Amino acid sequence: MASLNRSAPKARPSAQRATTLEMVRHACPDSVQAIRISESFGLPVVDSDGIRDLHRQQLIDSADALKDGLGGKAMQIHMQRIVGSFVGSAYGAGQFYSRSVTEARDLTTKLANEFRDEDLDGPVGFDSRAQRKREFAADMGLQAHVLRMAAEGAVSAYEDITGETWKPYERGSIATPTASLDQKAASLQMSAFD
Repeated sequence: MASLNRSAPKARPSAQRATTLEMVRHACPDSVQAIRISESFGLPVVDSDGIRDLHRQQLIDSADALKDGLGGKAMQIHMQRIVGSFVGSAYGAGQFYSRSVTEARDLTTKLANEFRDEDLDGPVGFDSRAQRKREFAADMGLQAHVLRMAAEGAVSAYEDITGETWKPYERGSIATPTASLDQKAASLQMSAFD
């Protein structure tokens, strides 16, 4: 039985990269792909432009209602947080969609191996496991797409409200105080020994 080494140094949490709209666009299906998914799986075709425009307008209306109580910087911070949540949600859905597609692809590829009973079609009237995975991935694709459209609408609203391009909030590393004059002098003196 292995003993636990309690004196081992703990790993420092790595800084997580802030989620950008570009990452969402890479992870989530676009309108053309969403239509292909809908048509291939008999799912409803979503109104992509309508979703994006609705979310944009809702945030603009919300900011308009808040403008008398929030100053410019407070409004910017508030909208930054709201837009960040839309973008983060869409990205999470896009990652889940990607994993679902990978699982569906793996199971579908295994169908070519006729010696695997688990991948064969189910009894008459029941879908195979691979078919269920493909349908699940299609559902996740549409969900990721509509959340992408909502995020794009939110980012567009942010630009209209603040006049600035939205960027994800990144927590900066703890600022190190600038070296004092004495520290700079000591460093210069020590470099003389090198």
